[in-house]
Amino acid sequence: MDLDHTDLAVVRELQTDGRLTYETLAQRVGLSRPATRARVQRMLDSGAVRVVAIVHPAVRGLTASAHLSIDTHGAAGPVARAIAAMPQAPFVTLTAGQRAIMTELRTEGFAELDRAIERVRTLPGVRTVDPLITTRQLKDPYLLPDPPAAAELDELDRRILDELERDGRLPFAELADRVGLSAGATRSRTLRLLDGGVAKVLALVRPELLGMGHLCGFAVRLDGPADPVAERLASWDRVSFLSACLGRADLVGTITAESLPALLATLERMRACEQVSGVESWLHMELVKERYDPGASAPAPAPAQGAAAETADSDPL
Repeated sequence: MDLDHTDLAVVRELQTDGRLTYETLAQRVGLSRPATRARVQRMLDSGAVRVVAIVHPAVRGLTASAHLSIDTHGAAGPVARAIAAMPQAPFVTLTAGQRAIMTELRTEGFAELDRAIERVRTLPGVRTVDPLITTRQLKDPYLLPDPPAAAELDELDRRILDELERDGRLPFAELADRVGLSAGATRSRTLRLLDGGVAKVLALVRPELLGMGHLCGFAVRLDGPADPVAERLASWDRVSFLSACLGRADLVGTITAESLPALLATLERMRACEQVSGVESWLHMELVKERYDPGASAPAPAPAQGAAAETADSDPL
């Protein structure tokens, strides 16, 4: 799907706040409300854009994570798809580099993380697994910058989050029907969850549609303290993800760039940083899975035809 200048303007607004009303969105991009709604719906229907709630991992108890580099016996595609079927694996790619597959695991504690890594090791076709255990998330476009304020979530809160993780633009009226509350009570609870840092709603867009179709992973080894280098790398626009880790490297991350020369320039700039003793890199060739909702092992269910018809012209707010 090709996105024109106006589509990109719409996407940028939804990446900041995925629950903007069509009226507000239309004012910001200079279109009528019906035209804005039509563009959003076209992008959603094509699969080029998804608008979902990203719930802070701490809320789900996902306190441990790791990045795995995986080599295989034979074809890597079937192994990548088997890993993608694991709910603990929100991110899986086929790569060009020393290893054939890169994946991220997120689990409830390190004991479960160890079990998930062992499960990957035992999958048919897996030859080697090299994990980098995350100690701190330094930059993540899908993670709120601070842990959410301490709050007790009840069953209704969790049901609201579950629904918004599947469809972040659900109108309050439909969301209320699904969770069994009034529209007013649902709105109040939802805003409390969003304002409290429990979750944020945003658009997920394939990078190539934004002119940033080249993704490169990297692992950095350091000679000194990690913080000064990490702060510098996290400030670069093309570094879209960064975490501190334990293992063969001190930092692991992702470069998202508009071209191969831009990727190379970023890697060269990284290698030139003081205290960087080595940089390993790999190209992400095929994104097998990128899902951070509770139905991560399978596509989110589509709404029923009746519900879709009833809310087709409704705003989320």
